[in-house]
Amino acid sequence: MNIEEAVEWLKARHIEEVECLIVDITGVPRGKVLPVVRFLKAVKDGSLRLPEAVFLQTVSGDWLESRMLDPRDPDMVLVPDLSSLRVLPWYDEPTAQVICDAIKMDGEPVIFSPRGLLRRIVKLYADQGWRVEVAPELEFYFIAKNPDPDYPLKAPIGRSGRAETGRQPYSIDAVNEFDPIFDDIYDFCEAQQIEIDTVIHEEGLAQVEVNIDHGDPIAIADQAFLFKRTVRQAAMRHDLYATFMAKPHQNEPGSAMHLHQSVHDLKTGENLFAQPDGKDSALLLNHIAGLQKYLPAAMPLLAPNVNSYRRLVNEWGSTVNTHWGHDNRTTGLRIPRSGASSRRVENRVPSADANPYLAIAGSLACGYLGMMDKLEPSEPLTVDASERKLSLPRFLSEAIQRLRYAAPLREVLHEDFVAALIDVKETEMEAFNRVISAWEREHLLLHV
Repeated sequence: MNIEEAVEWLKARHIEEVECLIVDITGVPRGKVLPVVRFLKAVKDGSLRLPEAVFLQTVSGDWLESRMLDPRDPDMVLVPDLSSLRVLPWYDEPTAQVICDAIKMDGEPVIFSPRGLLRRIVKLYADQGWRVEVAPELEFYFIAKNPDPDYPLKAPIGRSGRAETGRQPYSIDAVNEFDPIFDDIYDFCEAQQIEIDTVIHEEGLAQVEVNIDHGDPIAIADQAFLFKRTVRQAAMRHDLYATFMAKPHQNEPGSAMHLHQSVHDLKTGENLFAQPDGKDSALLLNHIAGLQKYLPAAMPLLAPNVNSYRRLVNEWGSTVNTHWGHDNRTTGLRIPRSGASSRRVENRVPSADANPYLAIAGSLACGYLGMMDKLEPSEPLTVDASERKLSLPRFLSEAIQRLRYAAPLREVLHEDFVAALIDVKETEMEAFNRVISAWEREHLLLHV
């Protein structure tokens, strides 16, 4: 969409304001809200600006004192990607949103932008004559409103007037309990051109999985980012919350963002992960080997919060290692049954709380290194992988240390970006470690 088309698009929908969004390292949407006249002026003259430091806020909104930041705290220019211009369907007043890219005042890309990182990774593939397709599966919970964070979360009341009391995986009736919310979700997604595919009830109480259709990594990351925002807005319309937190309930399964990824010939579109006879290609095996080798170091991008690692336990079907297998859901890397044209690897490691741009970029970077170095994977597993030892980091601190010492991965992701990511995550860990938990008060206060 060019500027002339954008003007007509905004006029036809009587848009009054435009939300101009960027996504920081933690996945939080930040930006500015502009009257439509001011927005169009900013598109034309490049006057839409924010401090570069916006990208490096913690999840609690604290500013970082990072060695990676310019001490002058300079502005960057937000460049609206007009192809992402969408109506915001949950407002009463006609409002639009647009996702922006970020460039420095000298015209260079801002290295801390998660969307910019994903764009760089996609270009690495394109430089080899490869085109990537991805498809995320996002799990989340509906929960009753919880204004006091000291209290545990509860399942919400459904249409029946009752909360779920037992797990109902794949239950149609359990999903139907939230039909009014899903009606809004479908309507909101259609208005924003978010291509959701399948809806299922997952194992947890009021836990749902929604699949987003496959496509270009940047477009799909945009959709996943907007989808999270959409689900939260739809839930609040019905007086409850939706959360993508990796492990919101103590005794319930965690929420994942399984990521299907495949590589195609840039010119012909042929799926390069399968041979003509349908067998796995050498390139697929190289890609899997790269994931096996580098995923443990990429975990700060795929499981970015201290809570993320509560999900990675040996129960409820959660993965704890990087074994792979055909149609084996216990492995971290699964090859679903498929024909040659749709051959793909499902990375089951990422958590639902991950920034979609970083999770996709990190997963693709690992596979890319395996393809470039022609790495060989382990033998595929035909048994329960959860019985094998844990090979993924158990804590965020361990994941950060692994990333620090994974030089090839740091180079692909860009050293400055990795240093900034580590600064953000270590700052969040320090804040977390200052909090005294209810468990400590319950079991240590009068017993030690």
